[in-house]
Amino acid sequence: MAKVVVFIEQREGKAKKASYELVAASASAGNETHAVIVGDNIAGLANEAAQFGANKVHLIQDAGLKMYLGEAYARALTAAIKNINPEIVLAAHTPMGKELMPTVSVHVNGSLATDCTSISFSGGKLQLRRPIYSGKATAEVEFVGGGLQMATVRPNSVGLPKPDTSKTADATNIAVDLSSLKTKILEVVKGNSARPDVTEASVVVSGGRSLKSAENFKILEDLADTVGAAVGASRAAVDAGFRPHRDQVGQTGKVVSPACYIACGISGAIQHLAGMRTSKVIVAINTDPQAPIFQIADYAVVGDLFQVVPALTNEFKKLKE
Repeated sequence: MAKVVVFIEQREGKAKKASYELVAASASAGNETHAVIVGDNIAGLANEAAQFGANKVHLIQDAGLKMYLGEAYARALTAAIKNINPEIVLAAHTPMGKELMPTVSVHVNGSLATDCTSISFSGGKLQLRRPIYSGKATAEVEFVGGGLQMATVRPNSVGLPKPDTSKTADATNIAVDLSSLKTKILEVVKGNSARPDVTEASVVVSGGRSLKSAENFKILEDLADTVGAAVGASRAAVDAGFRPHRDQVGQTGKVVSPACYIACGISGAIQHLAGMRTSKVIVAINTDPQAPIFQIADYAVVGDLFQVVPALTNEFKKLKE
């Protein structure tokens, strides 16, 4: 059994399910699991963390932590780690986790493995798997020596069990000094989409440059809204101005591991495959039967996406009715 700290990522008082995946994974392995939540007015999340298996919940609350700021959050998480003194620290491999954990690892002199797709515990040691060579292979990672073990884990890699709503948490507060920060938030510009983020969604519908225009992505949006999916895009589609960069899936965009990934008009360049090949089920729609994406697809549809996708949408609507 190990003492494990899980950083609970939250935005506007709503925690990311990827963080609770890690809490549940640690708790199910019999570890002493500590959840650390950073923000302002976040006490309501303490019971949630307990319901997924956290033995103890630690809150770091300050008005200066209301919005995510890398420098401030790194200082807060570092203070929590030094206070709790764990053997292992985990966070989700999200844009926040990717920025935060490397900084914290330097402050606490820890060893860090990033973008892991599986995680297990043995004798107080972490055992991980992570993709290498743009996802063409995976490496098994184990920490040597007695230092602090740290890892970021790709969302949807572990799975989220049902919460035990009978559990509650007796949260403790950790103070942090936020004076002398060198950065501050001037403005936050939010997107207007109500759809889930591609890194969190259980279903992702992505399109490539063959959609030909930003307006034609409406076809994919209709399918996504029908099945409750996120809308993604290849780098080619983003470079062409069809979608914003936040929707880009791939090596230079976001890495996703949904239960189902539907690729529409995406040929399957290695950079794109690196960002989605760990999806549980891959459906590919392309007019080219030799498209590289068909090599990893579970279901391959050789056809025109402008005909296939609306047909899929209609069938899903019938099923919902």
